[in-house]
Amino acid sequence: MDLTILIINWNFAISLSVIGYLIVLGALTFLFFIYKVIPIVLQFFTKQYIRKKNLTNNEKCVEVEVTGEVSAAISMALYFYLNEKHDEESGVVTIKAVSKKYSPWSSKIYGMRQPLSK
Repeated sequence: MDLTILIINWNFAISLSVIGYLIVLGALTFLFFIYKVIPIVLQFFTKQYIRKKNLTNNEKCVEVEVTGEVSAAISMALYFYLNEKHDEESGVVTIKAVSKKYSPWSSKIYGMRQPLSK
């Protein structure tokens, strides 16, 4: 084999790997910033909605920050509520014995007991 062909193939493989890693790293960085910006945008639109409805003049607005424990409790409550729709299972398993006729075609014992033919 020619050495230049191997060098060209390795250069292509290394450059392809580096480009692939950079694309994945760039996509993950982009998603990180998108997920960091979403709460800020939602808070901005909520404040705009409150100003539009003129709720700040009539009522007291209290900013509530939802912690992880509260989010976990809400999600578990929703999970249990949505799973109540299903029927309750009895938990009893019944197994019925089905009698099958004996078939020598499925028996392995006849293949094991025959003498070897030369």
